[in-house]
Amino acid sequence: MKLLTVFTALVILYFTTACNTMEGFGQDMQKGGEKIEKSADEKK
Repeated sequence: MKLLTVFTALVILYFTTACNTMEGFGQDMQKGGEKIEKSADEKK
């Protein structure tokens, strides 16, 4: 369990230190969310 916690903390630290990477990741997540939302609206 400790190993998982340390690994998770390192991953979070890695991603938060690279602002451009985080910005791109956020944009990708937003686009993915929009596609899911569109798909859900079509199924109504």
